[in-house]
Amino acid sequence: MPPPLYRRQPPSLATTYADVENHALHQDEYLVGTPGAISIRQNANRTRYYVREYYDFEGTKRDQYLGQVDSPDGQALVDSWRSRIDEARQLRGSVRLLAREGYSVLAARHLAAIAPLSRHGVFEAGAVLVGTHAFEVIANRLGIRVAAFGTEDVDIARPSKLALAEPPAGGLLAMLRESGIDFVGVPGFAHTVPSTSFKEKGRSRFTVDLLVPARGRAIETLPVPELEAHATALPNLRYLLAETQMGAAISTHGVVTVRVPVPERFAWHKLIVAQLRTGRDAKSRKDLRQAAVLLAATGELHPGALEEAFRKTPLSARTLIRKSLARVRDDLAPHPGAWQEAASAAKLK
Repeated sequence: MPPPLYRRQPPSLATTYADVENHALHQDEYLVGTPGAISIRQNANRTRYYVREYYDFEGTKRDQYLGQVDSPDGQALVDSWRSRIDEARQLRGSVRLLAREGYSVLAARHLAAIAPLSRHGVFEAGAVLVGTHAFEVIANRLGIRVAAFGTEDVDIARPSKLALAEPPAGGLLAMLRESGIDFVGVPGFAHTVPSTSFKEKGRSRFTVDLLVPARGRAIETLPVPELEAHATALPNLRYLLAETQMGAAISTHGVVTVRVPVPERFAWHKLIVAQLRTGRDAKSRKDLRQAAVLLAATGELHPGALEEAFRKTPLSARTLIRKSLARVRDDLAPHPGAWQEAASAAKLK
């Protein structure tokens, strides 16, 4: 029999993660990078001002301007920032503990790219983190330890028009560049097809992809006016994005608020996608493995959720689900209750 697909984290660690997530959901200022320290600088006019000295995702030293030393609220300002930095240090210690115990953490560069989107309220407005990073956030929220899945992509999905109070000038690309990473649009397959992906300039493979639900069953490119961008429209994506939850993406360089799908829909959707990938066996295997993990965990930790979520799957996709489900049957052998619920819900013979 294969080993279990996940291990439950101790309640004490689940509490620590909940505290970190709560901090992310309620923080007023995203401190991305090392917590840093406050220093005083003086310019050519001998004006003194406070700066936060910190190191960014590349380990480069940066200065963040905070305010003038001699301003009426200067002392209150620096006291407030010292409090934020102390909180960030404590938070970083909690994240290190979670990482050592198997919680999934984002690479510093990936967190840096996501942070401006969170800062501008893109996730609160309805955008959804999908893909492997979403799987990691979901696993952390479930309080389970799982195998690591590497990725060079950040996938952002937009279910419908985002309710952004103030769409940022320059749109999605401008927000991504606020990270300090030099993103550029990836040319489409044809000159007439707009870019739907943004890549770090140079030889890096780090890419941010924008996705939307397709209007039918064909993959197409659609405009996203509020982000001044275009997105790849995918069939069956609407199902994944219909139920979501707020959570936290964590890294030793900070924590940020994100929105992710609920685990049961993520699992069923991965079974669909695995059958649609042609000539991409490695991607398909990763889809199946992530689906199996969440089928096992959801079936055992939240009985009934899989059955309810399956009832809402597109009728046209259910044959694909059954084909994929048969492929993960052996993986789910250590989780007989979860397998029974999944197979029963899908009416797998």
